[in-house]
Amino acid sequence: SPLADASKYSGHLIDFNVRAERMGWLPSAPQLGRNPLSLKAEADKAGLSPTEFTAQALKSGDLRMACEQPDSGSNHPRNLFVWRSNLLGSSGKGHEYMQKYLLGTESGIQGEELGASDGIKPEEVEWQTAAIEGKLDLLVTLDFRMSSTCLFSDIVLPTATWYEKDDM
Repeated sequence: SPLADASKYSGHLIDFNVRAERMGWLPSAPQLGRNPLSLKAEADKAGLSPTEFTAQALKSGDLRMACEQPDSGSNHPRNLFVWRSNLLGSSGKGHEYMQKYLLGTESGIQGEELGASDGIKPEEVEWQTAAIEGKLDLLVTLDFRMSSTCLFSDIVLPTATWYEKDDM
């Protein structure tokens, strides 16, 4: 809004998501930049409860939210299971980006990356000059048609549809 105080609402759109996740307004997974099981072990070593240890680590900056470092190697998904959707075809808008960054395949991206342009960069998110390509280790699709997503999948599982149910 033109009436809003611009100093309170600066930054990129992703900055607002990070702030909302930090305040508990948006769900996210993974929530923290480190494995919660290792945090429990560190808390036991420090003689604190996991809650106290996590709160202190977040306040001191020793522990960060995963949403602040989305391109960190430990903060992105490795497996994707697709059911009744054609993410890499008609269902996923901007599927070229999924092909490049999730799968690491050839893509039809024509624009420059944000780092090469003078666009607004995030304030709350750690900026990476080179994005990770091919983040997924496993893509599984459950479908009864050979969709575009099936063509890129590591595993395609069949499903029972009206084709098969009609014979019963």
